[in-house]
Amino acid sequence: MKPLSRTGFVCVAAVLAALMLATRVSHMGDALHLPDASMAVFFLGGLYLRRHLAFVACLLLAVLIDWAVITFAGVSNFCVTVAYAFLLPAYAALWYGGRLYADRLDGGAWSLLGALGVALVSASVCFAISNGSFYWLGGRFPHPDLTGYLAGVWRWGPMFVRVTLGYVVAGLLAHVAVRALARRLHGGEAARA
Repeated sequence: MKPLSRTGFVCVAAVLAALMLATRVSHMGDALHLPDASMAVFFLGGLYLRRHLAFVACLLLAVLIDWAVITFAGVSNFCVTVAYAFLLPAYAALWYGGRLYADRLDGGAWSLLGALGVALVSASVCFAISNGSFYWLGGRFPHPDLTGYLAGVWRWGPMFVRVTLGYVVAGLLAHVAVRALARRLHGGEAARA
């Protein structure tokens, strides 16, 4: 896929930022909130936005949202430990997984399935880094051991990866719809000329 135009870049960046702003408040989701889309935002950002500076901006937005909801909305700071610093490599696994695949995304069924496969691997790596650092370095578990770690991965990993893939599928479907609309509009202009 060719890099986005300036307008396309701004539109995609705005949609991804809005999605993170709307969902980062509640990691699990509930009756009032959608599950956190941050992992998918980082993958889709890498896929479409690609730029390193955009990754930094996305990371800063995530930190700013966390600070704001902890400071002003009464959200627990339980997850903010020394392990919070490991969100940088965790989210980088998503962003750069998407970025590495971006040139292969052509809108065809196989390329879309490939993007989903890369998202699965990237989300799994992201979860392993973030969950592992929190479990082993976060100081919230008095006696961490391999059994406890694996139990946590089994309990939370599939949900985080599944939610990420759900948002990525929605993003890829939007990709297909926008391409189809652009072809239709471009084809209509060619027919009138």
